[in-house]
Amino acid sequence: MRSSKFMAESSNFTSKRRPRAVGLLGGGVIGGGWAARFVLNGVDVRLYGPSTGAVKRVQEMLANARRAYGRLTEVPLPTEGTLTVAESVKDAVHDVELVQESAPETLELKQQLLAAASRAAAPETLICSSTSKLRPSLLQAEMDHPERLLVAHPFHPVHLLPLVELCAGQCTAPEMLLRAAEMYRSVGMHPLTVRKEVDGFIANRLQEAVWREALWLVHDDVATVQEVDEAVRYSFGLRRPILGPIETYRMAVPKVSGRRAMEVLGASLKSRVSKLTEVPELTDALLDKLAEQLDAQAGNMTVSDFERKRDDCLVAVLQALRDQGCGAGKTLVRWEHELRDRAQRL
Repeated sequence: MRSSKFMAESSNFTSKRRPRAVGLLGGGVIGGGWAARFVLNGVDVRLYGPSTGAVKRVQEMLANARRAYGRLTEVPLPTEGTLTVAESVKDAVHDVELVQESAPETLELKQQLLAAASRAAAPETLICSSTSKLRPSLLQAEMDHPERLLVAHPFHPVHLLPLVELCAGQCTAPEMLLRAAEMYRSVGMHPLTVRKEVDGFIANRLQEAVWREALWLVHDDVATVQEVDEAVRYSFGLRRPILGPIETYRMAVPKVSGRRAMEVLGASLKSRVSKLTEVPELTDALLDKLAEQLDAQAGNMTVSDFERKRDDCLVAVLQALRDQGCGAGKTLVRWEHELRDRAQRL
């Protein structure tokens, strides 16, 4: 039950957009990506990352993101926010407008962190989880203020990929979704509200279906890891920044109505060619096969080399989409407009 105090204090925050400060719980790949996204957008970050090497890893990710942003846009970025290392959850969430939890995908661990954050943060503070699969109602179970918790699921690399899936739990106050959407838009993201609680949300359910089928193709020796990856990169993968999976099939039968196109193409689903929900067992033999082929595909490139190449290619794709006013390119345009407006107000 939401208290009147919470509602009154929350209403004072609904007009805010870019948060002044955020507390990050977790300094892994996702937590580091959030740190880069916020710091480079002028937001102060308080990082609680207890794992060994978390701070160094985040600093390296921030340096890579700074390089990518320098190539992504010619619009001046705001003065960078500060990155402060917090010694506890309490220190990380003190006097912030947003808490972003990015701990490993273990329900009990996340519940403990979120409960601690809920006790220590001001009642009006928005608390979000980066979980890629856990339902928010489960994450709210131990919280003092479950009404201000929702899932805000990003995609790696967080500093460049704009999508963030927002999903409310049973106790989430509706205005929290609106507040969250405004905050994430203010740092150049594209918030997408998931209409119903569902494991894995939207994008990961689609992504996992493709990955499952890819594993079967390697398992059955139909294709190698490199051949599977090339099949995607050189074909429908090139369409994805422009056309989603359903729109792609609609375009395949262009001279009829959308309904008729779905009828025509849907008939082919009766003759199943995929493994659908079956998952190959990750035996030692399959793991050895995957590892050997992944190493061969990588050649002499290190993970850092891949990250820089990935960022450079994503920058090029985003810039091309911006020039065409399409998809994620529109998000880039909106972010650049906000950067210009912000600079002019200073």
